[in-house]
Parts: sequence; structure tokens; C-alpha cells
Amino acid sequence: MEAVSVDRHQKKVQRLRAHLAFLDESGFLLIPNVRRTWAPRGQTPIVRHRYRHDRISAISAVTVSYRRQRVGLYLHFYQEDISQVEVVLFLRYLLREVRGHIVLIWDGGSIHTGQDVREFLCRHPRLHIESFPAYAPELNPDEGVLGHYKRALANGRPDNVGELLDILSRLTKKVRSRPALLRSFITASDLPPLLRS
Repeated sequence: MEAVSVDRHQKKVQRLRAHLAFLDESGFLLIPNVRRTWAPRGQTPIVRHRYRHDRISAISAVTVSYRRQRVGLYLHFYQEDISQVEVVLFLRYLLREVRGHIVLIWDGGSIHTGQDVREFLCRHPRLHIESFPAYAPELNPDEGVLGHYKRALANGRPDNVGELLDILSRLTKKVRSRPALLRSFITASDLPPLLRS
């Protein structure tokens, strides 16, 4: 991000006394995400699974409150791909849960710029949208959250979408109960320091 752009974000947050929210989407497959792991010498670990391409899609946001600098995590899970409709539903949920103005920073994906989303944003002036530079996932703390979920699911083998959804729900409760972990996703990103607080 250019210095001028960062300064503009910071001034907007201070002027509006707004929450910062970093949003992203991802998908979790039933096919295991295989990672290196430990095993007794000479015994190659084997992960048996059903070869199904079913998935859970997630849209989430990491938030930082203006006053108390509290961090939060908001998520919605879907059994279909995320479209403009799901983005609007999630934004409505975020506005219900977070009081005051929100400066929402996301990527320039097409589902963020469609007609439904633009109309929703026009009707809700509490929501102020900014975009990350193109091809810069390292700036988005929510990428860290979704990466954490994928690492936690590694080498697992849920049998069906319901089981995968149960695992994701339990994981969400754990992550939400650990503010230091949530804050670490923000500090580990390549955001300029003044946008991390």
C-alpha cells in the first residue's frame, strides 16, 4: 500500500471512530489437505478418505474495535459457492453485530463489485469500503485465519459435509475464545503497523 493510501485509511478510521474489518472467502474440501506429519520410522502415514469433491465455502471477517482495540471474528458457512447474494447476507450480519461505522477492507473480487453488493452499500452508509491492492493476500489478516483453519483440518478425513461443518464450527468457537491468536493474524500480516492496531 502506498503511504498516502495508508494515511487516508487511518484518518478515515479516526474521523469516523470506526471498526476496521478485513474480509475474505475460502473453501474447505472433503478431500484431505495432506501435510507432513510424524510417524514411527518405516511406517508411512496413510489417510483413507472418500474421493468426493463436496465442500463448505466460508466468508469471514476479522474486526478490530475502535475504542477498546478488541478483535473479533465473524463467519458464515455455505454448502455452495459464495456469490453476491451471500456477500450481501454476510454484510447485513456484520452490520447487525458491529455497532457504529465499519471500514471494510477486501480484495477486488468480482463478487464484491456486483450490482447487488453496490446497491446494498448505497443503502448502508455506515459501511465504508476500501480495497487491498491487486494480488496482495499477504496484507489481509483474514487470510491468516483461513490458513489456520486449513492447517487444523490437515490430514483429517471427515466423511460428509455435515461432519466437516461440525469440525469447522468447533474450530470457530476455539479461535473466537483466543483473542491473542486473532491478534496474531493481524500482526503477522504485511499491513503497515498503523493499520494493525
